[in-house]
Amino acid sequence: MSNAIRVRNPATLASLAPSTVEPRQPGPGEVLVRMRASSLNFHDYVVVTGKLPTADGRIPMSDGAGDVLAVGAGVSAFKVGDRVLSTFFTDWADGEPELNGFASVPGDGCDGYACEFATVPTSGLTHFPKNYSYEEAATLTCAGVTAWRALVVNGRVKSGEVVLVQGTGGVSIFALQIAKMAGATVIATSSSDEKLERLRALGADHLINYKKTPEWGAEAARLSGRGGVHHVVEIGGAGTLPQSINAVGPCGHISLIGILAGREGVIPTARLMIKQARIDGITVGSRRHQLDLIRACEANGLKPVIDKTFPLMQLADAFRHQESGAHFGKICVSIP
Repeated sequence: MSNAIRVRNPATLASLAPSTVEPRQPGPGEVLVRMRASSLNFHDYVVVTGKLPTADGRIPMSDGAGDVLAVGAGVSAFKVGDRVLSTFFTDWADGEPELNGFASVPGDGCDGYACEFATVPTSGLTHFPKNYSYEEAATLTCAGVTAWRALVVNGRVKSGEVVLVQGTGGVSIFALQIAKMAGATVIATSSSDEKLERLRALGADHLINYKKTPEWGAEAARLSGRGGVHHVVEIGGAGTLPQSINAVGPCGHISLIGILAGREGVIPTARLMIKQARIDGITVGSRRHQLDLIRACEANGLKPVIDKTFPLMQLADAFRHQESGAHFGKICVSIP
């Protein structure tokens, strides 16, 4: 038997329960992985707090990195000893997604990686970047791939364009790093002057404290020097989308990837139409997107920003740290 954490319904952080799981030998097309690290995402938070219902006893956490211990029949892509990384959608290899919700997402529709051992289909794994630690690799699955798809896949960001990122969570910092890697100018927002200075150190060209500047969309448009930014990585949802529409320029692009500021609200659609801008709904990405991100990380030396690492048995404390909003970058979990 090996250690795991399970979500017990009704789900709250207090109900996250230590448990055990029997490691299962891999069948055809599967590998057995000794998990070493995971990382926290907003999606994981809404699962473990019951805001997104899941099965009683579910093992949470969509992100996982570890070592291959055994391979099943017919597996040629991985061998014992390989260092591997989970994918968010285990059945989305490439092309267009199948709209089946979170049924194939570890930690939600199936068991995730808050455990010592996991038996995983090869479609749910990739290798991870050379010279990455397990914790660094575990930040890529959800946050890294989301930022990559928002800017590179859907946005086709180019050198000299202007990108607006919001806050200092994992997706936003990855978006800043990817935008700078592409040669873009970055405008970053936060409610903390201290965090803004840390964003400057990561390469942000312009900074906006959105509490001191409530009309931060107009300010971002002014700072762009062209009447509006080319790309917005929108993490707030309905509550901040009107400001993002104010910020975006002619034929610009908004990647809607979060609902931190609300699920529903009044949206100035006429303004969006006048600007002839577009909004893309983004829910992470495919295995192909992850492979492309990994190649980019290796080629450009991109490393994630990790705020703090908690041991597996302190997973609830890790989520409380996320809940506080004090973090800068990714919160990781080590699985000793």
